[in-house]
Amino acid sequence: MSGLIRVATAIDALNSRVGRSVSWLVLAAVVISAGNATTRKLFNLSSNAWLEAQWYLFSAVLLLAAGWTLLNSEHVKVDLIYGRLPRRIQLYIDVVGTLLFLFPFCLITIHLSWPIVVAKFQSAEVSNNTGGLLLWPVWLLIPIGFSLLFLQGASELIKRIAVLNGKLADPADASDADDSIGKEHAA
Repeated sequence: MSGLIRVATAIDALNSRVGRSVSWLVLAAVVISAGNATTRKLFNLSSNAWLEAQWYLFSAVLLLAAGWTLLNSEHVKVDLIYGRLPRRIQLYIDVVGTLLFLFPFCLITIHLSWPIVVAKFQSAEVSNNTGGLLLWPVWLLIPIGFSLLFLQGASELIKRIAVLNGKLADPADASDADDSIGKEHAA
């Protein structure tokens, strides 16, 4: 189990590094957006390539940071019942959800998107917009992003199983303690 925990730690580090790096692309997209809007208003100039670059950058952030988002438990959840359940049941739900939903969804998405990436690369297809960009780079983000998400799912699965087996401390216990400490200091 300790070897798997080391693998999970490496996956966590990878997704953390990728997520922190691609988060800077939001700034690049904002700068491009502001520049494009300014040149359009001041000089009546615009470029479809710059508009598409914004979309590509936002796509990169969304897809490549999905694993990092999972690592930090920041994905949107509908928590009507889950939060009221005992922690052990929550961990089992996470394990089952990862195995039955996250893994198949990631694998199907990778499987279905890869032939499209290859076809767009081989054809050097560009956007239908005048002055548009090549399509394969943005399509390549899909299998890469879902691969990172799959890896993070594997890391989360390893950690949940390790917690259930008593091989790893539950990080939720530390966050609960941090929350109570924060509440004590606030009072």
